[in-house]
Amino acid sequence: MSGEQGWDRARWLWLAALVGGISFFAAVYLRLDGPAIWAWKTTGVAFLALWAAANARERNGWLIAAVLGFGALGDWLLDAKGLVTGAAAFAVGHLIAITLYLLNRRGQLTPSQRLLGWLTMPATLAIVWGMLSPAPGWWHAAVYSLFVAAMAAAAWTSRFPRYRTGIGAMLFLASDLFIFAGEGAVLSKDVTLWLVWPLYFAGQALIAWGVVSTLAKEARR
Repeated sequence: MSGEQGWDRARWLWLAALVGGISFFAAVYLRLDGPAIWAWKTTGVAFLALWAAANARERNGWLIAAVLGFGALGDWLLDAKGLVTGAAAFAVGHLIAITLYLLNRRGQLTPSQRLLGWLTMPATLAIVWGMLSPAPGWWHAAVYSLFVAAMAAAAWTSRFPRYRTGIGAMLFLASDLFIFAGEGAVLSKDVTLWLVWPLYFAGQALIAWGVVSTLAKEARR
């Protein structure tokens, strides 16, 4: 990672993000709660947002910083204020991310890349329906999942590296689907506990790495 041009700017923020995000799994495993734990939860993505802002040079850089900033806010609001408020913050972040990725669409896509982009949203909707319906309010989860799926599809078809930003966005989507699997009793929450946070934070870190490092390299040309 450090070999890429532009990666050295505020590297300590990147390292702080990794420490915060990885260490928080201890709180997940121990099922800790409370204001201090909520603050700890935000550190990983909040430091990613600050790192992105420190490297921002133009519109795209500020957009990814905003995406990550709303992700950190959503992390805190989910516990501090509740599911609806937290999901709203994430939805705003997803809309900004979709804008970023559509502004940076890949010039040419292979048929398989295009197919995955098109299938992500309907496949996600079908999975959520299968896991949660006919439970009351299942469609709330379905609507929210479409925001995440649209973000992942747009990231996958953007010009940013698919093996960083694209896969990161898909990991983010997978994390939410495992949340719904736990809520719908498709999987035990003792199982999803090991999956949700690692997939989510790894996804956010890969998204940030792919976008920020790409923009940093371009700014130095």
